[in-house]
Amino acid sequence: MATAKTPDIKTSEAIGDSGSSSVDDGFHHARRGEIIDDVSGSEIINGYEAERMRARTALTADEERKLIRRIDWHLMPLCSLIFMFKNLDSDNISNARIMNKGTSQNIMTQLALTSDEYALVTVLYYIPYIVGEAPSNLLLKKFSPSHWQARIMVTWGIMLACNVAVKNKEGLYVTRFLLGLAEAGMFPGIILQMTYWYRPDEMSLRLLYFYIWGNLSGIFSGILAFAFDYASGAGGLSGWQWLFLTEAIATILFGVAIWFLLPDFPQTSSWLTDKEKAFIQARLPSNAPRAAEQDFKLSEIISSLKDKRLWLFTFIWAFFTVGTSGVRFYQPTVIADLGFTTIAQAQLLNLPITILGLIVIGVTGVFADNGRVPRPVFPLVFLTIILACYGVMVAYPSNAAVYAATMIGNAVTAAWFPMMWPWRVQTTSRATGSAFSIGFVNSYGQIGGAIGPQIFRSAYAPRYQVSFAAAMVLVGCCMATTLVTWWVTRRTERDTRRLKLARIAAAKRDDAILDDVVDNDLRKKADGPAEV
Repeated sequence: MATAKTPDIKTSEAIGDSGSSSVDDGFHHARRGEIIDDVSGSEIINGYEAERMRARTALTADEERKLIRRIDWHLMPLCSLIFMFKNLDSDNISNARIMNKGTSQNIMTQLALTSDEYALVTVLYYIPYIVGEAPSNLLLKKFSPSHWQARIMVTWGIMLACNVAVKNKEGLYVTRFLLGLAEAGMFPGIILQMTYWYRPDEMSLRLLYFYIWGNLSGIFSGILAFAFDYASGAGGLSGWQWLFLTEAIATILFGVAIWFLLPDFPQTSSWLTDKEKAFIQARLPSNAPRAAEQDFKLSEIISSLKDKRLWLFTFIWAFFTVGTSGVRFYQPTVIADLGFTTIAQAQLLNLPITILGLIVIGVTGVFADNGRVPRPVFPLVFLTIILACYGVMVAYPSNAAVYAATMIGNAVTAAWFPMMWPWRVQTTSRATGSAFSIGFVNSYGQIGGAIGPQIFRSAYAPRYQVSFAAAMVLVGCCMATTLVTWWVTRRTERDTRRLKLARIAAAKRDDAILDDVVDNDLRKKADGPAEV
């Protein structure tokens, strides 16, 4: 090996704050800013690849924090707004159901739909959505995230506008089917894109922003439904048609903007220096996807399908979405049936549920980000609360109690997803494998969107006690599967938290940790917590 100046690589036993006792965390540290100048990237120093070590120690801790903030500002607001538009456009069908209820301008009356036929609308939306998610994710890297997400938004905006022109239930079925096909790939595409920029232990805080902005759709949709309920008849359009048309135009315009504004990958971003681009790549775990990789690799898909964790997470998502999607779909109807107020004002009673959800997402996201509590604890607590709330709905002690249970249960349901995704991406690998695994779980795990509303059939109205009892069983199955998955992934989950805490401590000394988390979950014996 050539002689060269190298960073002072030490185990943490030898590194401590000046004048204080050292901390033994078992990881390898190097002083930031001590660049290797005379060693080729193919050479190995003390077991570490020189080029990657050079890049990982190139910035100080303060420079790294500033860089990550810049990435946040360039990436997360746009991704969050895409998610908000998706929620707004896909969930408006629930609000439209009770707009102008009891009049000739209600969507159910105009299109001659029964309650059970209206539930079929959601099934037809989710079938193409489920089937198209994984293939869409595999195409995202080839066409670039900005162009692919722009294509998704513009096409779904067009399909949403087509909803305005329907004259019968068959027309609504076709347009909602096409809307689901157009929207397929949006959400897993954003999760996949984040893995090119952030480590798994950093995604919790980013998903906090993402879901807070995304769930603001619940506030906007309630306000829009309330406003257009009163505007019904203007321009010859019913309130629900104005709702779809307004959201469609906004979606198309924002989709065009995404084409030009959304960053793709670190290597292609003009607002980053070459040193920053190399640093971002070097700080990601070795199994993270990278833009330079081959666009499609069949062996990675086969390997993902053989990984039992893929199926465990898919079952978790499926049980959860089946058990909770129907409740969310019928939330406006359940509130309207409580008899508190007029139908138009019932739309506004959905707002406290969304606001509470945002608070729960914010508070739990901050706690989860510190890395001290095992991540599976948070979704398990949420599932317990959801079970209790559904129990209240089955017992139905009073209208006020049911509204409170609906508010708490659906608020916690919204907070479940940002707790789960960082745990899931800890166990994905490489460009094709990550794209497929994330798309697969999010697609087939969304089967609840198709099945959930079918549990809430008109035969069980107005209290839907049988429906909520069935939902309780499914949430219980989700809890059991979550516990099994925690056991299977316990090593990677634990090591990810350990490494995060070590990085936080090392940053205070302006050290860089050179280690990555090793995927030991499927090995009979774990050799260690990390390597590079």
